[in-house]
Amino acid sequence: MLLLGAAAAQAAPPRFEDSMAQRLQACTGCHGEQGRATPDGYYPRIAGKPAGYLYRQLLDFRDGRRHNAPMAALLAPLSDQYLREIAGHFAGLDLPHAPPQPASVSAEVLARGRRLALQGDPALGLPACAGCHGQALTGTAPDVPGLLGLPRDYLNAQLGAWRLGRRNARAPDCMARIATALAPADIGALSQWLASQPVPAHARPAPALPGPLPEPCGSVDTQGAAR
Repeated sequence: MLLLGAAAAQAAPPRFEDSMAQRLQACTGCHGEQGRATPDGYYPRIAGKPAGYLYRQLLDFRDGRRHNAPMAALLAPLSDQYLREIAGHFAGLDLPHAPPQPASVSAEVLARGRRLALQGDPALGLPACAGCHGQALTGTAPDVPGLLGLPRDYLNAQLGAWRLGRRNARAPDCMARIATALAPADIGALSQWLASQPVPAHARPAPALPGPLPEPCGSVDTQGAAR
C-alpha cells in the first residue's frame, strides 16, 4: 500500500497556478522573462510600458493594423477585456533594465540623434521625441511608450516600418508622418543614441504629457488619454 501511495503521488500532475503570470508565459518566448526583452534585439521590452499603449498595440495586432503572424494568431480569440488584463499585467511590472548598447557610430552622429530626440529639427518639420515620449524619454501615461531601454535593431525596424507603410496607427498617424520625414541616416542616428542611453533606476512613464501635442495624433487625445 505504501508503494502504491508513493507511485500515485509521483504520478500526480504538478499544481497549475491559474494566474496572469502563468498564462502569459507564452509571451516570454519572444519578449523575454516577465517581458524584459531578449538579447537578440528584435523584440521590445513590454514590462513597465503604459497600459493604454500596450492595450492599443494588442488591438492593432489582433485587428490587422500591425502585422506579425504569431502575434495575430495568439490574440485572435481574445476579447477586448482580456487584452486589457494582459496590458495591465505587464504595465504593472517594475523590473531592472538591461545595460545600454554601446554606440558604434561617431560622436557627430550621436549628437545628431540626441538633437532629434530632445530638440527635433524645425527645418524638417520634425518635433522632438521628448514632446510626446516625455522629457526623460521613459513614456507618458496612459498610452505613450518610453524610448529608452529598447534594442537598436527594434527601433530601426519600427521606424522603417512606419516609413514604408508597414506599420499603421489610428489616423492621423503622427508617427508615420514623422518617420517619413526622417532620412535613413537620421533613423540610424536616433536609434544609436536612444539605445546607448542608460535607463534610470525604477523608471516609470511620466503621469501626463509634457505639454500640448506637437501635432495631431489619432492614438492620443489632447489630455493624453488612450483612444
